Amino acid sequence: MKSILLFTLAFTGGVFLAIQAGFNTQLGAILKQPVLAVISTSVVSAIFGVITLLIFNKGTIQPYIFEQVPWYLWFIGGLFSMAGISLYFYTIPKLGISKMIALGLCGQLIFSLIAGKLGWLNLPVEPLTTKRIIGAFAMIIGIILINSK
Repeated sequence: MKSILLFTLAFTGGVFLAIQAGFNTQLGAILKQPVLAVISTSVVSAIFGVITLLIFNKGTIQPYIFEQVPWYLWFIGGLFSMAGISLYFYTIPKLGISKMIALGLCGQLIFSLIAGKLGWLNLPVEPLTTKRIIGAFAMIIGIILINSK
């Protein structure tokens, strides 16, 4: 039961990101600046994040925890987020949302398999099994089919 809930949440997160990409692509097109759409997304995400933290935080945040975080972790995620989302907003009007999301998922899939296998980014090591490789190839074939005419 717990797995079904987690899978549903992950699936819903993917749907939400596709919806967000569609809306923010429109914003970037109207503004003629995809980066401004990213800034808007980031600011509004921060506002909603703070509201969510205030509503659902079960404890208080201890100031000493901030000292334990390496300085670069405060920035590097934002850098990759800005770059990735900007690329989405730039390419969706040129490729279409289904192609962009499919190609983006392909990049995520390949990177996640490599990062999981090698334990990059302090992630748990996940063995590269035959089942996982077959699954990845099946998804890549699906992506190719989505992108073919």
